[in-house]
Amino acid sequence: MAKNLTYEEWTQKVKDGIFTEAGNCPVTSLLLMLQGKWKFLIIYEMCIKSPIRFGELRKNIDGITNTMLTSSLRELEKDGLVLRIQFNEIPPHVEYSLTEKGIALLPVFYAMTEWGLAYIP
Repeated sequence: MAKNLTYEEWTQKVKDGIFTEAGNCPVTSLLLMLQGKWKFLIIYEMCIKSPIRFGELRKNIDGITNTMLTSSLRELEKDGLVLRIQFNEIPPHVEYSLTEKGIALLPVFYAMTEWGLAYIP
């Protein structure tokens, strides 16, 4: 199946079922990659500032624990959405940024923003 479908093509094909080469729904794969309370907020913060340090992310995401931020960042990195760069200097620090794959999600976030502004008071 072609990767770049128009909306009209998509509406026709979705009725027949759209599957990846592995036989699953591509939306399900994305939702599994972004599941959880924090991943959208982490990516949103990286849209605002990238690269960003761990401490800045922690400060900007209200209610997230160090453990949950670390876990979410590791999963996003494993899925190829976030790049982690460690600087071995004094003091050592780590910066996170979106990869090309992560940046490619921004139009999806834009569409979700547009929907939210239109339908959520």
